[in-house]
Amino acid sequence: MKRKEQIGNAIIYVVLVLMSIIWLFPFFGLIMQSFRSYDPKVEYGGMVDYIIPHKFSLDNYKFLFSGETNFLRWYGNTLTIAVCVSVFSTLIVLCVSYALSRMRFKGRKLLMRFWLILGMFPGFLTMICLYFLLKTFGLTQAGAVPGLILISVANSGMGYYVCKGYFDTLPRSLDEAALIDGASRARIFLTMVIPLSKPIIIYTALTAFMAPWCDYVFASYVAFGHDASYNVAVALQRWVVTNDYQGYFTRFCAGGILVAVPVTLLFMLLQKYYVEGVTGGAVKG
Repeated sequence: MKRKEQIGNAIIYVVLVLMSIIWLFPFFGLIMQSFRSYDPKVEYGGMVDYIIPHKFSLDNYKFLFSGETNFLRWYGNTLTIAVCVSVFSTLIVLCVSYALSRMRFKGRKLLMRFWLILGMFPGFLTMICLYFLLKTFGLTQAGAVPGLILISVANSGMGYYVCKGYFDTLPRSLDEAALIDGASRARIFLTMVIPLSKPIIIYTALTAFMAPWCDYVFASYVAFGHDASYNVAVALQRWVVTNDYQGYFTRFCAGGILVAVPVTLLFMLLQKYYVEGVTGGAVKG
């Protein structure tokens, strides 16, 4: 039995290693292409049929930070939107989740069911309505950055499911004891529940950060035609199409690497709390 178990484990490890290689290969290719020289005398700056560059260079990264492109502006727009949405959405989700978990009021279950059903409809259905609504207030094109923040934060309360499930696992006796001692709901939430909810706070903040960081469809729709309001995803796509996709391919890869670095570091540093938040919030609904 021990021999069979060892053989089974070896097969599993081999399969996992092969899957990891297949999954990581595109990322490896992206990194290698980003370090390929852009010098026409050395290598072609477009798409090629080899992975390892003939000459490694930082030309593509230097170009992104030079005055020849608005990459820093696009990156700043993306970071501003993602950070603002992450902070405000996390606050709203925590408040909504605590209210639905701890308080009992008329229409509570109806409200939860309504939000659950409403969340099943794809966001594409509201794109036209949201665009004209934002346009009325001047929050498109030149005002696309605050417009995208407003839309992302406004509907964040509907994502209460996991956070509420986590709050349901916290003993209600803590709240009851604090109420008997004269503490208000706000004080209980801030001084007792929040310190015990670090995993779910990090999980909520990370998921809220990821949505606008990777957004392309709605961001391109709202900021259409205004270069200074693009986020990185929209800007790089328009950039290579408007200029020359073949000649700007290596620079496009370099931009993709810089976009992936912050998210990768966040998940690596906060992976423990992220997993705890997911598993803790999935226990109760």
